Amino acid sequence: MNIVVGVTGGIAAYKAVHLVRLLIKDGHDVTVIPTEDALRFVGLPTWEAISRNPVTTSVHEDVAKVRHVALGQAAELVIVAPATANTIAKMTAGLADDLLGTTLLATTAPVAIAPAMHTEMWRHPATQANIDTLRERGVAILGPAEGELTGGDSGPGRMLEPEQIAERALALIGDRDLDGLRVVVSAGGTREPLDPVRFLGNRSSGRQGVALALAAADRGADVVLVAAHIDGAVMADAAQHPLIRIERAGTAAELGEAMRRAAEDAAVIVMAAAVADYRPAEVADGKLTKESGLLESIELVQNEDIVAGLAARRHPGQIVVAFAAETPQDGEEMIARARRKRERKGVDLLVVNEVGWERGFEASENAVQVIGEGGAVLAKASGSKRAVADDIWDVIAANLG
Repeated sequence: MNIVVGVTGGIAAYKAVHLVRLLIKDGHDVTVIPTEDALRFVGLPTWEAISRNPVTTSVHEDVAKVRHVALGQAAELVIVAPATANTIAKMTAGLADDLLGTTLLATTAPVAIAPAMHTEMWRHPATQANIDTLRERGVAILGPAEGELTGGDSGPGRMLEPEQIAERALALIGDRDLDGLRVVVSAGGTREPLDPVRFLGNRSSGRQGVALALAAADRGADVVLVAAHIDGAVMADAAQHPLIRIERAGTAAELGEAMRRAAEDAAVIVMAAAVADYRPAEVADGKLTKESGLLESIELVQNEDIVAGLAARRHPGQIVVAFAAETPQDGEEMIARARRKRERKGVDLLVVNEVGWERGFEASENAVQVIGEGGAVLAKASGSKRAVADDIWDVIAANLG
C-alpha cells in the first residue's frame, strides 16, 4: 500500500521513526513528508534511510512531476504523527504553505492524525473546535493518550504509541463489511451498591468490550457502546470515534435497561460487559459501620439475566453474542461449560475465555474461543484485545444474513 506519513514539529517526532519502520516491515511503500520544524527533531537522512524514499519539505522540488499534488493523489492512506496544535489548526483552515499541506488538500485517501501536545493546548477551545471540524470531515483522530509529557507534566496530550497508530490507521482502509450496520456493545463491570461507600463489583477493565466497539466502528458500523465501570484511559479512543455513541450504566439494572433500548434497532448485540449476578437486597442510605453488625451478613438477590432476555426478545435476523469468563481445570471443561451456557441463554454465539489472577481481566491480551450452533468451535483467537476483537467480528460477519 502507498502510505504518506506526515511528521510535524513536536518532540514525539522521534516516535514516528518507529511508526515508519513498522509500516515498512509490514510491506507498505512509505513516503515521509516532514515539516521544516520536524527536521529540527529528526533529520532528513534518517527519514530517507528508514523510508527508503526521497524526502523533502518543499513544493519547489520535482516540479515537472507536480510532486505537491502527485503525492496526495497516489496515497492510499495518509497519517500525520505527531500532529501538533499548529498543524491541526492549519488543516482545519485548509492552509497549504508547504508540501504536507498541499498533499493533505490533494488527497482523497483516508486521513488519520495522532495529536501530540501539552494538556493545556489540547484542552484549549480552539483546538477542540478544530478537532471537531476535522472529525466532521472524516479525519480519524487517533488519541491522544493520557500520560507523562515533556517537562515533567502529565495529562491528556501524549501521542499514542507507534503500534497503536499503525493498527488504528491501517484499519481505516481495511474490511468495511459492517458498513452502516447498527451494533450495540456492552463493556466494563457493573457495580451494585451496598451503601454510599461500598459496592459489589468485579475486576473487568472493559478493554475487550471497548476493543469490540472500536473494531466494529472501524469496519463501518454505527455503534452504541453501553459502558459500565471503565477507566477513562481505556475509553479515550472510543469517546473520540465518530461512529461510536456512549451510554453510561452503573448497575446491572441500569445496564439492562440501556441494552434493551439500544437493541431495538440493532442488527448485532454483543454482551461483553461483566454483569454482577447478584445485588444486595437492601441499599443503606448511610455508611454501614462495624458497630452496627450489618456488614457481617449481607442478603443478596439475583439480578436478571440480561443477555438471555435480549436473546428471547430478538427480532428476526438479529444476532446476539454472549461472553463467558471461566476458571476451569482444563480446556475441555471450559468448552463444555461454554456449550451449556450458550444453550441455556439461547444466544447465537458465545465467546468464552479463561480468566484468573493474572489473565483475562485487567490484561492487555486475551485468548478466546467462539462457540456457535450445535456447540461447534467456530474460531480460536489470541493476542491483543483489539486483534481478538477483529477475529470475533470476522465470525459475526460470516453469520450475518
